[in-house]
Amino acid sequence: MKNSEILGLSTEEIVAKISEERATLTKLKFAHAVSAIENPSRITKVRKGIAQLNTELTKRKAAAASEKN
Repeated sequence: MKNSEILGLSTEEIVAKISEERATLTKLKFAHAVSAIENPSRITKVRKGIAQLNTELTKRKAAAASEKN
């Protein structure tokens, strides 16, 4: 997922996307443990996507906290 796409999402959409991506990661890991998946680098891409979403969520929470002070 591109950073510009992430910036276009609302905070609620980011939280939903994180949970969706975590479920995808779990399924990929399970499928890879049972039998080798066709493209194992997909696991890495999903993990990095989750990290990007979490980073943006943390930035927004920090910005909201600084606005309150």
